[in-house]
Amino acid sequence: MKRQWLAAIFAGALGSFGACAIAAEPAPPRLYEMSTETGMPHLETNLRYAVITEKRCLSTNDLSEAFWMLQDVSLQDCTLVKAAQAADTAAYVLQCNGGRGTTGDARWQFEPNGITGTLNVRLGGKNMTFFQRITARPIGECGDGET
Repeated sequence: MKRQWLAAIFAGALGSFGACAIAAEPAPPRLYEMSTETGMPHLETNLRYAVITEKRCLSTNDLSEAFWMLQDVSLQDCTLVKAAQAADTAAYVLQCNGGRGTTGDARWQFEPNGITGTLNVRLGGKNMTFFQRITARPIGECGDGET
């Protein structure tokens, strides 16, 4: 069962990221236990890191929207756009339309026991940097009431 699921997720990753010539169906959403660490190196030590843990349904099609910080008002004009793909990784570039000089990127790593993604952002107008790192471990099927 676990091997079938892993084969499906990798086939979905390949299909949705276009990393192979064979048409493959995207993997269905899975329920993940996700830990999101947000680091802001410029802040004082006791305020530097915040970690949030949640259960969330996620598919390979959702990776550009998985980082909750992208919903913040300071990044409301920014989106992650796929830049490169391979069987075990996906890379995105942060495109912002506000003209404030905000830049960034994200990289996802697909592993047999889960997925890991890191978003790096530099806020141009404030010359500040932060990152978000998501570690997601599959825990089952998506059910009613899961987001």
